[in-house]
Amino acid sequence: MKLSIGYFADGPWSHKAFKKLIADSEISIEFICARFDTEDETLKQYCKQYNIDYLKDRNVNSAEFIENISKYHCDLFVSMSFNQIFRNEIINLTKYKIINCHAGKLPFYRGRNILNWVLINDEKEFGITVHYVDEGIDTGDIILQDVHSIADTDNYSTLLTKAYTECATILYRAVCLFKTGEVKGKKQKDIHPVGFYCTQRKTGDEYINWNDESRKIFNFIRAICHPGPMARSFINGCEVKINKAEMVQDATIYNCVKGAVLNIDETGFLVKTKDSFIKVTEYTPDVAIKTGGRFEIR
Repeated sequence: MKLSIGYFADGPWSHKAFKKLIADSEISIEFICARFDTEDETLKQYCKQYNIDYLKDRNVNSAEFIENISKYHCDLFVSMSFNQIFRNEIINLTKYKIINCHAGKLPFYRGRNILNWVLINDEKEFGITVHYVDEGIDTGDIILQDVHSIADTDNYSTLLTKAYTECATILYRAVCLFKTGEVKGKKQKDIHPVGFYCTQRKTGDEYINWNDESRKIFNFIRAICHPGPMARSFINGCEVKINKAEMVQDATIYNCVKGAVLNIDETGFLVKTKDSFIKVTEYTPDVAIKTGGRFEIR
């Protein structure tokens, strides 16, 4: 007997997982519900290719939507990068409830923009968790959790690439557990009584504070590099987007003007920080950076 699922999904995270789910003859995807506020042409194409119903709704908790999806008689709802909060009526609509994949090591790093925040916080690892959905934000019982290391050579782009693949892998593993019946999860409070949440990053959060230590600035720059918005600073009235910086080995701690350009060579330029200095190696536009110039502190 097939496991019948409804898939609430969006973006590359969900595309990779879909390929694993659809290839399993013991799993039947009855519908895909995409985010209401985006257009995911890939999901639309999957629905057309595999004859799956494609749904969108401003409020998945509405009586009309719940009545509509009730006719599919799903065993389980699966969420990957969906952006609405599920309420109790839809959570309890299926036999095995709703599960969600979150690129964070729950009960820590609940919330938004997790891959940015783990780098900003200088973490040495990040987690990917599949958990039951309750009415909280990423607070449901944990079904599976994998942990992946973070090196100094990693940045937002490398973590994002890894997460696209690993989220699909762990979500498929979790769904497979339900083929034989209900799966017992682990309560998050048994790991930590509180955990913590991260907020969404917004426009205006990109500016470098040169009063911070070198390590903190290095982490900040790599945390929001392309395809993120990139870190920003101003010099001579021109906004500069900084995509990459390097820690300088054995850099001396000393006092000097923060944000000052200390030295320039063909590979980049040094900027004074609170404690030492870092080397900026990728930036745009190619403005004239001169030794003795100063980046603004905002």
